[in-house]
Amino acid sequence: MLVILWELAYRGGTVYFSFWNVNYFPSPLEVIKRLVVLFTSTKLWSYIADSLNTVFIGYAISIVLGILTGFIITHFKFLNENLIGLLLGLQTLPNVCWLPFAILWFGENQKAVIFVIAIGSIFAISLGTISGINNINPVYIKSAKSLGAKGVKAYINVIIPASLPGIISGLKQGWLFAWRALMSGEMLLATRGSGVWVLQMSSLKGIQGILS
Repeated sequence: MLVILWELAYRGGTVYFSFWNVNYFPSPLEVIKRLVVLFTSTKLWSYIADSLNTVFIGYAISIVLGILTGFIITHFKFLNENLIGLLLGLQTLPNVCWLPFAILWFGENQKAVIFVIAIGSIFAISLGTISGINNINPVYIKSAKSLGAKGVKAYINVIIPASLPGIISGLKQGWLFAWRALMSGEMLLATRGSGVWVLQMSSLKGIQGILS
């Protein structure tokens, strides 16, 4: 029904009454045709491969640093009590806020995009890790200590398994932030990837170049 209404609105607004430009409100049938042509193009798949490579590298960095940051903060009571609010504030920042720092430190290249992806996901993963550890039943930790589990042994056998739900929740949220950062970063900084493809598609010259 939605596609039918879309097609009717297109025909009424562009074909019969010319209320708006066809480029701003295209036909769904024409969109489907263009998608078929695009997905048979090798250039599109190379752009997608570049984006996947970039997002996986940035997300992998954010996983390591985010989980490590969460463990360090929860290990020290002072940090646990004072840094959570700061992490929450940094998490709410839009990814585009980090673009000036990325340009200053890395220039306009793929490294800058990876930085934006990593910094956009780290805080969500850290907060998920902190939440998972802080919500562990204290009885588990006390029992482990009474049985002689301390330091690394306590983390491996008790803390990490018990905090996995919170860590996985943070990883899911970080994954969403990684894709959001990828699009904003590629459209402004990258030289290849899906974001660059979107910019090229916004011009008739770019469309002709991709379809050729």
